[in-house]
Amino acid sequence: MNGEYAIDVHGLSKSFGHKRAVNHLSLQVEKGEIYGFLGPNGSGKTTSIRMLCGLLTPDEGSGTCLGFDVRRQSAEIKKQVGYMTQRFSFYEDLSIRENLDFVARLYAMPKRKQAVEQGMRDLGLADRADQLAGTLSGGWTQRLALAACMLHRPRLLLLDEPTAGVDPKARRDFWDEIHRLAAQGISVLVSTHYMDEAARCHRLAYIAAGNLLASGSPEELIEQSGLATFIVKDDDPALTDRLRRLPGVQQVVAMGSVYSVSGQDGAQVEQSLAGLSGLRFERADTGLEQVFIQLMDRVGDAPP
Repeated sequence: MNGEYAIDVHGLSKSFGHKRAVNHLSLQVEKGEIYGFLGPNGSGKTTSIRMLCGLLTPDEGSGTCLGFDVRRQSAEIKKQVGYMTQRFSFYEDLSIRENLDFVARLYAMPKRKQAVEQGMRDLGLADRADQLAGTLSGGWTQRLALAACMLHRPRLLLLDEPTAGVDPKARRDFWDEIHRLAAQGISVLVSTHYMDEAARCHRLAYIAAGNLLASGSPEELIEQSGLATFIVKDDDPALTDRLRRLPGVQQVVAMGSVYSVSGQDGAQVEQSLAGLSGLRFERADTGLEQVFIQLMDRVGDAPP
């Protein structure tokens, strides 16, 4: 990373009535970085993103987004940011080209027809230009949304759970495109619930109940968790409960006849597993899923 911050905010807070949605959030995202934002539903991710792109004014805190003050220069931030929301927000009875032309008009873009045609080519939409948006599958809808975000050539993309409900291949294609954009110097802040997507981010932040609990690269977060993980192979359907009762075991995930068993005291977990007669097990790498389950267990789920 280059050390230039696209986002540099400190102590951002936002309340709705008596509910504190975001509590003193501090965040730094470098230029060209893909920064993952994770946490349970209701944790404050969307509110944080809306403060960063100028849609919400923080109650407290300060900082900059693309060099503009998040409290006083929200109009300038909006011109430089592409925001992709959780829900499809285009006109279903208009074609791909018509929807993109409408977005270009909103931005008062010069040479908008050329911009629309280029946007469709960039996202592989040109062959479907006249297809109605309401007839698109989840993956093609996603491409249309990203094309609309990129029409005005933003310097920062804010993506709020952009791949929810999209099939695995479309998700992979989407992330290949995100990495291509980041390589061009575009910064990306993306919220997701998918651990395979989190692993593709340069750095991650985990937020729960409005509080930032952990941040760092995927490798750093795994190391900070202190978890040791073992893989157990057994056909006994009742094994899950037995494993969970073992000393030192904090997590057990069943995947058919394979069980992932994790705990912070690796020696104790290994000793406990060895105490079960005839059990086959081996050490394995800890993944991000185990890390974030650990964080959720510490704070409990935020309300939906």
